[in-house]
Formats: sequence, C-alpha cells, structure tokens
Amino acid sequence: MTDYAKCSQILQKMLDLKYEPVAITLIKKGDPMPEGYTTPEKNMRHCQSIMKARKGEKLLLPAEKHACVVGGSALGLLELPEKVRSGEFHYNLGMFGSQEAARRMIEERPQLEYGSIIATAVSPLSKTEIKPDVVVITGMPEQVYWVLPVAAKFDDGGKMVVELEPFQATCAYSTVYPYLNGVAAMSIGCYGCRRNTDMGPEEMLVGIPISRLEDVVESIQVLRKPREKALADNQRLREQSQAEKA
Repeated sequence: MTDYAKCSQILQKMLDLKYEPVAITLIKKGDPMPEGYTTPEKNMRHCQSIMKARKGEKLLLPAEKHACVVGGSALGLLELPEKVRSGEFHYNLGMFGSQEAARRMIEERPQLEYGSIIATAVSPLSKTEIKPDVVVITGMPEQVYWVLPVAAKFDDGGKMVVELEPFQATCAYSTVYPYLNGVAAMSIGCYGCRRNTDMGPEEMLVGIPISRLEDVVESIQVLRKPREKALADNQRLREQSQAEKA
C-alpha cells in the first residue's frame, strides 16, 4: 500500500514546496461517503477546496455543495447549464471575442459524465484516508518543471504534449484530464481560481494521476542533485547579472 504521508514529505522536501500536495478522490455513484472529512456549511468551488486543503483542511463536497456549475459539471457532479454549454456565460464575462468561441471551449474540455460522480473528497496528501484519484501540487514554474516534464518523463522519455488551458484550471485540467488520461498535466491557473482563491500570481498547478505518483516521487529523489546544481548555478548567474547592472 502506498505511504501517502511519506510521498507528501518527499515531494515537499525535494521541491521546497510552500504548500502540501493535495489528494483528490472522486466519489463515484454507488460508493459510500468517506468519514473523517468536513462538509462545509457554505457551498464551495473545487478550486477553493484545493487551496484550503493545501493548508491542512480535509473537505468532503457532495454535488449540492459545489458552488461553481462550470467546475461541477466538468467533474460530473452537476448538470451543464445551457448558458454555459452555449458559451453565453463565458462570453458575458468578457473572456472571449464571441459566444461561439466560448462554446467551443466548453465543447472541447475534458469532462466526466453527469451523475457519475457524487462528491469530491479533498485533503492534504499526508492526511488522506482513502485512495486518491489525482494529486495536485501548486508551486512556482521552477518547482513544477521538475515534476512535469522531467520526473513524469524520467523513464519514458519522448516528447511531452501538454494541453495548457487558461480556463477550468483545477477542475477540468488538473483533476479530470489526468484522471481520464493517466498522465500528469499542468495549468497556469484560470479566471475562476485567480478570482476566487488565494492562489498567488506566481503559482501554477500540476495534476498527477495516482497511477504515476510513486514513479514521480522516486524520480524526484533521483533528480535532487541536478536540481540543486541548477538552482545554485542560476543563483550565481543572477547575482552576477545584478552586479553588472550596478
């Protein structure tokens, strides 16, 4: 059985993460609701639950507690409203040049079948009491670099193709995409999570399917020395550049 607390400790230490990786379990239709999690009084967005979990909270959000219909429908929890499906919602936000463009974004996003998921259980990776489906890390580009593409491709090699979307960062592209495709995925964040959470402007996300977690953790440890050397050389060159400007 995977030692999730140890995996979390290694990832935090090797990558100098400010926040703990987050374990996300999609509770499927017919499965019992897990114990040991808190269901919030007020409805909450998926992105908000992740940002709270990275700081230590353990949250269980049944479908009716998901505040964002866009994210909730991507996760298979809520029915997709016609205003979102048609593109009207995102067009009216001023995020697209036409309603058709917004409609295409929704049409092409990864999403789970409505009703297939009944809740999301979100917690720090070290505190999860059930097997996660996806682990999400928030960090700076340098930290994410060592997870994806380096650690994720350590044994496989080859070219990595990333679907880098500026919409539905935590729901569709950091949770659903790695869950469906079995590959790590990254996101630069989206309008929703940057407006509704404390995600920093310098932060981004990487979602790791649970099937790849142990491989990534093992590779991260092997990559410790190359990373330390790269950071030291980079620091030296930046100091040199500053000295030259002075």
